Amino acid sequence: MRMPLSLSLTKTATFATVHFSVAFGVAYLLTGSAAIAGAIALVEPIANTVAYFVHERAWSRVRWAAPPVSAASRSK
Repeated sequence: MRMPLSLSLTKTATFATVHFSVAFGVAYLLTGSAAIAGAIALVEPIANTVAYFVHERAWSRVRWAAPPVSAASRSK
């Protein structure tokens, strides 16, 4: 079943929030600068969020094949 666009956008927004927080925390620990960490945390997650959204929409289009029916289950 294909995921509705509104759900994909909601998942993307929550993922972006988590990603921003992690990126800021890691950048701050590495640099000790809130300004540099903020800049890194804005640029990198924006690019990754767009990539995630495209990835999520592509996966929603995958058509998974049903498992093959065995001869034993057909004879029942």
